[in-house]
This record gives sequence, C-alpha cells and structure tokens, in this order.
Amino acid sequence: MVAACNLRGVRAVTAGRGREPSVTTTSAPAWSASDSLLVVTGWQQHGDGVFSRRYRSLHLNIGVVVCGDGLLVIDTRATHAEAAELQRDIRRLSPLPVQWVVNTHHHWDHTFGNHEFLPAPIWGHEGCRRMLVEHGEEMRDAVIRWAPGHAALFEEVVITPPDHTFRDAATVAFGGRTVEFRHLGRGHTDNDIVVTVPGTGVLFAGDLVEQGAPPAFQDSFPLEWPDTAAELLGSCDGPVVPGHGRVVDRAFVAAQQAEIAEVARLARERNLDGMTPADAAQAGGPYPPETLLPAFQRAWRHLAEQ
Repeated sequence: MVAACNLRGVRAVTAGRGREPSVTTTSAPAWSASDSLLVVTGWQQHGDGVFSRRYRSLHLNIGVVVCGDGLLVIDTRATHAEAAELQRDIRRLSPLPVQWVVNTHHHWDHTFGNHEFLPAPIWGHEGCRRMLVEHGEEMRDAVIRWAPGHAALFEEVVITPPDHTFRDAATVAFGGRTVEFRHLGRGHTDNDIVVTVPGTGVLFAGDLVEQGAPPAFQDSFPLEWPDTAAELLGSCDGPVVPGHGRVVDRAFVAAQQAEIAEVARLARERNLDGMTPADAAQAGGPYPPETLLPAFQRAWRHLAEQ
C-alpha cells in the first residue's frame, strides 16, 4: 500500500467550505479569470485559471482550478499539517474559497489531507472510496511502520474518503466551469483518474505518470497499465501534471508508456520461462531491480489468476 518515496518535514490546520456542483454533459461556458486572482511564486499556471504546485515533500503535485467564485483542489497531501500548509499557499494564490476537492487515487500521500477541506464535497473514483473505507487504517499502519519518526502526524489523520464517486467518467460543472474526471483503466492502482479542464489542454494524470523517479508498482496492475497509459497518451495535447515531479509533455508520457509496456512484455515472457519474480527482476529491464520486483510480483499474481 505504501509507495517508496521520501517524506520530509510537515507543519498546522484550517478548513474550506463547500457546496454541491451540478452534474452536466454540456460544454464549458465562457469564463474569464477573476480580477482578485493573484499568482505568486510557487504556483505554475498552465491554462486559464489552471495551476499546479510541486512540494518538496514527496515532490507531490497539487492542482487548483478556478471555477467561478470558488476553487477546485486536486489532491490534498499526506497529513493534516501538510493540508494546512497547502491551504495557506492556496490563500496566497487566490482569496476564493476551496469549494470542491478531487482525489486522483486512494494513496495516503494524495488523500490523507482530505479531512482538512471539509465540508467541501470530495470527488473520486468509487474504488478510491472503497480502498480508504476498507484499507485506510491498514495503509496508515504501513506508513507509520515505514516512517516511524512521523507517527504522530499520521496518527492524527482522520481518514476521509470521497463522498461523490463515479465508475467510468463524470463531467461536472463546478461554479459554472466544466471539469472532466475519467477512469481510463487500471494502472498504478485500480482507481486512478485523470482530470481535464476543457479548452485548456491541461491534464492532471495522478500517479499514472511519474517524473523524477520510476513509476510505483506496489499496488499496480502492470499488465494493464500499458493500455491505460496509451489511452492517457491519446488525451495529451498540452501540459501533463504528473503525481510527482516536474510538469511534462506528450513526448515524456509516450516514453514512459513504452517503458511500462516493456515491463509487461518482460513479465509475460519471463513468467512463461518459469523464472521467479526475484530472478526476473535481477535479469534487468527498463527500471532498477528494486522497481521491477514489485511489478513482477504483481504480474505473476495476475497471470496466475488468468
């Protein structure tokens, strides 16, 4: 459940307000940025009212979309203290209130700050809610074992699953601005979604795309991830904000999709040859053995189930 990434220092807490959006299938209305919007150092603008910020802690990316008189926040960081820091940074970006939240998938580093944004409605894939409800405490215990020096921060987290869910896709009007959520298939987890804002060319990919480190395969579906990444690639016509690392482009996504496809090819080939996951990982591939091992362990399990 716990991806191998570095946890840095974190810090304190406030809350946002929320209101119900309307679900629609119509295109986005005309929109212009609020005169009150103030862009500050640390926030990168990718399109009209579409921003991201990369944090030193985990190199995690957070998205903000200006929607009428409110803000949509994409992911909420790893602890209440980190969520509070995020809220302070959002207030430096805009005086508008956070009225909606969406989680790109269930992992703790993207969702454990959810509670600090209540009563804002929280959107996510139905599998994101399921995993947090059924395995949230297990995930908390695992990350405390992995980072015992931060145990107190994780113990105070109130695990808060999404309360607005969907299965395949949702087109939602937030404050009159259309935002699209899509589940393209299983990949990094079984509940990854991408977030797009029509007319901007910006795509928030969550951990389906990773920059600066290899993809994390611990909860993955490595035999299906190449097809999901190929579907994502078809939607890339501008900046792609990965779950972690620098903002990338279509060429980067294409190269990573090819690497993940090679992992899947090697998994099938080496499984057929009778190799163990450990031996297969040591035999090499597009990523280091420590990255390939959980990918092959997951692939061996999925091949046995076929």
